[in-house]
Amino acid sequence: MNQVGEDVSAQSEQNAQDARLMADMARGDRQALADLYDRFSKPLFATSVRILNDANEAADIVQDVFIALWEKSARFDLSRGTAFSWAVTLTRNRSIDRIRMRRRRRELLDQAVPEDLGYARAENGAESADRMEASESATAVRRAVAGLPKEQQKALELAFFGGLTQQEIATQLSQPLGTIKARIRRGLLKLRDTVAPRV
Repeated sequence: MNQVGEDVSAQSEQNAQDARLMADMARGDRQALADLYDRFSKPLFATSVRILNDANEAADIVQDVFIALWEKSARFDLSRGTAFSWAVTLTRNRSIDRIRMRRRRRELLDQAVPEDLGYARAENGAESADRMEASESATAVRRAVAGLPKEQQKALELAFFGGLTQQEIATQLSQPLGTIKARIRRGLLKLRDTVAPRV
């Protein structure tokens, strides 16, 4: 067998081994998750860093991807693609979503911060309709955040206004990362239900 044939054969065997690890994970085998992490974490981290240009956020993304692989392992089907290609797709999509979230956060802050700091300027003697609408939206969001339970409020403030990653928030508040993720998710769901009809 020539070198190319040997490489293809070795890759096929590796893909089959990864598929077995996914099947073991679906049965609750934590060692299989650890083995897959050892295989995939470095290339997934490198992929996310290339997209985000931020090692801390990339580490968050990789952790989220492995949680998703664990939770969805029973759905894996090798006939539709390799475990590695699935993991890379999850990593790319979540990294791109994080960039979109950053942009949206910046837009919200750009709308709210100048007025909060007293820098709002009248435009030809009166605020434009767009500025008034942005002001009302920002006020509705601040009211909704103030109405959340304190632990959710603190986590959201650190994430969206402090610019911290979930891991940094967990460290700062001395709480498990999973707890922080759950608080942020619950808080965002409540905000969506409270603010969406108004903004």
